[in-house]
Amino acid sequence: MFRHWFLAPSLFFALASSACAAQDNASPTSMNRESLSDAWWTGPLIANSAGALPKGHFLIEPYLYDVRSPHVDSFGSLTYMEYGITDRWMAGLIPTFGYNRVANGPSSDHIEPGDLSILAQYSITSFHEGSAMPAMALMVQETLPTGRYDQLSHPLADAQGNGAYTTTIQLNTQTYFWLPNGRILRMRFNIGGSFSRDTSLRDVSVYATPQGFRGHASPGNGFLANAAWEYSMTQHWVLAFDLVYRYTSGGKVSGTVSTQNATAPLNYRTGSSASFAFAPAIEYNWRANLGLLVGVRVFTGGHNSPTTVTPAIALNYVH
Repeated sequence: MFRHWFLAPSLFFALASSACAAQDNASPTSMNRESLSDAWWTGPLIANSAGALPKGHFLIEPYLYDVRSPHVDSFGSLTYMEYGITDRWMAGLIPTFGYNRVANGPSSDHIEPGDLSILAQYSITSFHEGSAMPAMALMVQETLPTGRYDQLSHPLADAQGNGAYTTTIQLNTQTYFWLPNGRILRMRFNIGGSFSRDTSLRDVSVYATPQGFRGHASPGNGFLANAAWEYSMTQHWVLAFDLVYRYTSGGKVSGTVSTQNATAPLNYRTGSSASFAFAPAIEYNWRANLGLLVGVRVFTGGHNSPTTVTPAIALNYVH
């Protein structure tokens, strides 16, 4: 996993250098060149921003989505709530809620809370026009297991979390390119790793344990690389596109299963998984600080990964 941490930034900066060279060879005239202040953005569907919120300002961005898989529609919401503590430090919360509709089976009884995340981000560098250095920020996110994950009656319907405290460390980068027509192409490239602690389990759980189980699960650690591009067609309209690679190492489950007649050990490992996703979207920005995002995320399946299609809509407001 750590090879990806070192190879991915090298690839990004190589691509960025090539783009800068192409930009220098085909620079638009100053009269046709779009200025950064005239370009309004909402942000792509997946990639986090490396930009810093000014001190005392806040961002609110609620998402509504539907994760569609062959047997379940998982309707959900998540909301980014971020606040600029200083011009470099930002903190935030990401609450989630969900409802599962199961084909040929019982669905969720009602909307339930999912896992809650707390994040902090430090701005390392800022973007300056004319410089090849992108904006860079280090983000640390802690996911708390507040969603249901064990003692489930119907796993597909009841589950809303993974039960483990998970720490994500991510490097976010962002830069801008001027195309030959003078319009701006904004690019983000983020890489991160997630590390989960052990969690205790009782009965039926998201880890495929049966009724009567008592034990623990060790979820696998993960790696994510996310590149995104936004093309400023006009001041109001923006086209966005994400590419994602996600990898999770195998985990393990260990414990015992008790029945009326006996208690038996149950131990097994879960396989690693890898998948790719793409997410086209369109942004409409009423003002520089208010915009709407509509798009769809498609995980194409892969090693031990299902294919899912997730239409989503979000509203972005900064004050």
